[in-house]
Amino acid sequence: MAINFNLNDLQAFRAVAELSSFRKAADALHVSQPAFSRRIEKLEEALGVKLLERTTRKVTLTTVGRDFDRKVQQLLDELDNTLLGIRGVGSTRMGEVTIACVPSTVYYFISHVISRYREQYPKIRVKIFDASANDVLSAVSRGEADFGLNFMGSQEPDIEFKPLLEERFVAACRRDHPIAKKRRVTWAELAKYDYIAVSKASGNRLLIDQALSGQSDMPQSIYEAQHVTTMLGLVEAGLGVAAVPSMAMPAPGHPLLVSVPLVDPAITRKVGLIRRKGRSLSPAALQLYEFFAEMKAKRGKPRSAVA
Repeated sequence: MAINFNLNDLQAFRAVAELSSFRKAADALHVSQPAFSRRIEKLEEALGVKLLERTTRKVTLTTVGRDFDRKVQQLLDELDNTLLGIRGVGSTRMGEVTIACVPSTVYYFISHVISRYREQYPKIRVKIFDASANDVLSAVSRGEADFGLNFMGSQEPDIEFKPLLEERFVAACRRDHPIAKKRRVTWAELAKYDYIAVSKASGNRLLIDQALSGQSDMPQSIYEAQHVTTMLGLVEAGLGVAAVPSMAMPAPGHPLLVSVPLVDPAITRKVGLIRRKGRSLSPAALQLYEFFAEMKAKRGKPRSAVA
């Protein structure tokens, strides 16, 4: 007797098993919640078993569902490997990859790598979750993102951290600012000017505060923003100077903004790829992950990295 279900039903089951929510799983597959529920019902009816326990608050797998989930995941991964391995199939392969990243990585990492990835896999949708370092770490830990780019995670027991580069913090200012022509500027010198700080909830703020702890004559903020991109907008508007990761700065030649190395002390951060330990990436996500890893080897250190 034929079993009446298809690949879409299996993908729906995997989505709800991963996300523990019908609503989130339906959104991830871009279908309505009623249509998604019908897929799960169809699968359970075809198999003659209950795969999920659903309450008003969460969805959990039954014992049979957990065993079935392992087998379905293996089956779908093998199918993806087969499809991605066929010459030329990349141009028609469908799928989705979610990357979590701190916003300052977008200029150097994200734009270059995704452009290259799209050339080979134009039908695979890439979702970018740009957020604070803590939120990026949480998204990867909870499985809401396939992997991430972050400067936090190396000390987490459930996270694998693959370092890509080390970069320094620089002073961001307008080209017409007094410090713009300096070869380097101290934190004490920066304190003489209106200072724009990143919020205390930011991982970058934590790095700076720890490095400057106990030092006098340090910058006191006049303005405070949640994101580095907002800080740079305020700098560009002439409202002050800011300390930002060098990777966040526009490319040399920007008409208004310039960066000056910060010293006494020089503060650095290590940026790397993070993924959850023990969790296999889908072939599409693994390919994108490897594109990021290869970028370090092929391009070496970026213009903003520490020598």
